[in-house]
Amino acid sequence: MRIAWLAWLWRHFTEYGYSQGLLPAAIGTSAVLVTAALVWFSLHRHRPLAVALSGLVAALGVGWLAFH
Repeated sequence: MRIAWLAWLWRHFTEYGYSQGLLPAAIGTSAVLVTAALVWFSLHRHRPLAVALSGLVAALGVGWLAFH
């Protein structure tokens, strides 16, 4: 599932920025949060690393959406 999610995200990378409107922004933000959750669940055995990397993914994803 993780590979399929990343493939979908890669295909639609440029379609979901905040400048494209409310619905694409909501979809993009949801995609960022799901990706951060996948990072968290992938690394749940190493809790400090999971917290740091999922936070970084969320911050970078939302930042990218904001300036896209």
